[in-house]
Amino acid sequence: MSDSVINVLVLCTGNSARSILGEALINHLGGGRWRAFSAGSNPAGKVNPLSLEVLAEKGLPAVGYRSKSWDEFAVAGAPVMDLVITVCDNAAGEVCPVWQGHPAKVHLGFPDPAAATGSAEERLAEFRRVYAMIEAKMRRLIDLGPDRAGEV
Repeated sequence: MSDSVINVLVLCTGNSARSILGEALINHLGGGRWRAFSAGSNPAGKVNPLSLEVLAEKGLPAVGYRSKSWDEFAVAGAPVMDLVITVCDNAAGEVCPVWQGHPAKVHLGFPDPAAATGSAEERLAEFRRVYAMIEAKMRRLIDLGPDRAGEV
């Protein structure tokens, strides 16, 4: 895997917040050696606007994301994954499709920022907090490599 691009699928239930942030961070931090995608078991149908706001604040691309089903990655012709990461407890407990190439799997659970309540600023603060948590884990993942993902 060291000479080729490492494909990663980041999964959550709704594919609107945590998995989108994970996808963006892996693509940003991976330096072209890692390529991330995201999906959900029960996609929300739209990306949470606060996810995009936090990405923009951090200087990461905040366009081109969409909430989509993990079924898109379980069909012939889909990118073959080296690693599948679940970022929410619901997705970790669900029966996933059979992935081409039999990728490694790891669960990195994070709180759901979309469940935050309060003022607009309080909800945005929760997205920033969860973003920081995801960033720390994704940095470690990239430093360790996909073969040691379970150590993250």
